[in-house]
Amino acid sequence: MRFHSEWPELDQYIAPILPDIIAVRHHLHQNPELSNREFTTSRYIADKLQSYGISFRSGIAGTGIVADIHCDKLGGIKAFRAELDALPLTEQTQLPFASKIRTAVIKEDGGSEETGVMHACGHDIHMSMVLGFARLVAEHKDKFTGSFKFIFQPAEEGAPDGEAGGARQMIKEGVLGTPEPDVCIGLHVTAGPLGEYRLGQNRTTASADTFRLEIIGKSTHAAFPWTGIDPVPVAAQIISAWQTIPSRQANLSQSMPPVITVGKIYGGQRHNILADKVILEGTLRTVSDEQREFVLDRMQSISHGLANAVGASVKLTLSSNNYRSGKNDPQLVESIVPVLAHLSPYKVVVDGGTYGTDDFAEFARRVPGLFIRMGATPPELSASGEYIWPTHSDKFIADDRAITLGIKTFAMLSRHLG
Repeated sequence: MRFHSEWPELDQYIAPILPDIIAVRHHLHQNPELSNREFTTSRYIADKLQSYGISFRSGIAGTGIVADIHCDKLGGIKAFRAELDALPLTEQTQLPFASKIRTAVIKEDGGSEETGVMHACGHDIHMSMVLGFARLVAEHKDKFTGSFKFIFQPAEEGAPDGEAGGARQMIKEGVLGTPEPDVCIGLHVTAGPLGEYRLGQNRTTASADTFRLEIIGKSTHAAFPWTGIDPVPVAAQIISAWQTIPSRQANLSQSMPPVITVGKIYGGQRHNILADKVILEGTLRTVSDEQREFVLDRMQSISHGLANAVGASVKLTLSSNNYRSGKNDPQLVESIVPVLAHLSPYKVVVDGGTYGTDDFAEFARRVPGLFIRMGATPPELSASGEYIWPTHSDKFIADDRAITLGIKTFAMLSRHLG
């Protein structure tokens, strides 16, 4: 990796802490926990902070932690966010520190099933980067200015239905207060060349709503369909009609289109009986609050209209744990691109954001935000020609070397932002 000539000794400061921080990453990867259940993870992070002599508060939004460091030299207040939770996946990476954790999850019918748990979105890397940077600042306070907040957030992947959690709950419980940061930074690893940075000039992540549409018909014998109301063709018509919202109804001259995905369809009792109802479940991704309201209104109108035309009825419900769209501060983006360019062997890509979601958006709605994506695929894997599995895959692999670059990124951004 290239390095910024203004701070050539930074490598010397980082090198002594790397063995410990890489061991932290391996421990976290081997011991993942699901959203709002990160009890052991939280205690582990707290113990590490205490061993580094860093003051912190725990129990925020359940398992969340915020650590604070104040340097002697005056400067801005900078916050850094990492996520504690993992995903319900059985890991298939064959890494020597792969997760072997299994847990029970609640199914839609109220029963439970066993699943593996995996850090398949890089949160183990994120915690390690932020923890490592916190230790760096604590050991070299004379090299930094201002104050630092290190936020370890639960439930980024979404709190279970009926539970509060995540960034929204941490903010509600005052994590950004006394004092409020001048900037909040989130660095998210992703599949891609190790050290390649991508960030949105303005928009960063999409909003996401999990929806459930119940189409209620009238069951009868399949030989006499005119004596009932068949919800199956209504479901097909609704799915097709919904796809005209992004292609024919959204104003594509003003923004990127929405994405409507029906990921699950079920209903019916037997092949020769008309179903009494059909249920569609899926996700809506939109790029702004205004677009979200427009699309939800159109989805509601279309489904009601098509159902009413044949005497059926519909009920559209949304999960309470939705994600709002995120944004970067455009001036901050313009300011930091040269800093990132000095750190990466690749061109920094400034783009229109992603359809992925992250509730870092909640922090960026309160204070100026910087959400940066960074490639973390091992170069050896890229060179092999094998398919590179993305985040949220049971085969996603992130390189330990991303931790070093993440700590350097935080350090250089902190010096640049003052």
